[in-house]
Amino acid sequence: MVHRAAATGFARGVEAYERGRPDYPPEALAYLQRELDLRRGRTVVDLAAGSGKLTRQLASLGCEVIAVEPVDEMRAAIGEGIRALDGTAEAIPLPDSSADAVTVAQAFHWFDGAKALAEIARVLRPGGALALVWNRRPVESSPLHAAISEIIAPYRGDAPAHASGAWREAFAGLELSEWRHEFAQRLDADGLADRVGSTSFVAALDDGERERVLARVRALAGEGTVEVPYVCEVHLWRPG
Repeated sequence: MVHRAAATGFARGVEAYERGRPDYPPEALAYLQRELDLRRGRTVVDLAAGSGKLTRQLASLGCEVIAVEPVDEMRAAIGEGIRALDGTAEAIPLPDSSADAVTVAQAFHWFDGAKALAEIARVLRPGGALALVWNRRPVESSPLHAAISEIIAPYRGDAPAHASGAWREAFAGLELSEWRHEFAQRLDADGLADRVGSTSFVAALDDGERERVLARVRALAGEGTVEVPYVCEVHLWRPG
């Protein structure tokens, strides 16, 4: 079952997600291409593909990409030329041993980790691998992100977060490698509002409350632009 904040927020926030979220840096794509051997003739399943941010970048590498996304509005935004299926990480609508690699961008913390790993292992071919990708907000080192977090924290509720680290419990006793790359995005006030407005539990707010939150976010950029730092994290797991 898809979390209420994800189902409601991501359905409402597709356009803001596309406008405000950064692409994954070229260095991350090169790392994925090398480590997952992404090329023509290889099949990649992009789980919880959302609006297709990572999906389209993977497709540009020449491999066949199959997107799996449960939110109709997000799935519709992925675009033409990519096979997009309605499904979840816990119930992947594909046969056994049908993928050379599985990717998950910005989403593993939403999953039932144990069930998702079992399904991922089922659809992977021998020698295949899972890549978890996050463009993480470095709240600990960025005053801008700290200010954003202070604004939105009262609205999180029970929505899961990558930062909690709870998602790692599914990999207890398993080998999970990690790669990181720092980069930044420059946004004006509207762009920063789109970035924050694409957050599931912010997008799920009533219109009036959401606009009050986003007005405070716009004020962080003022009349100019701000540099928004990120840390791209890629974690790899290969079933034994």
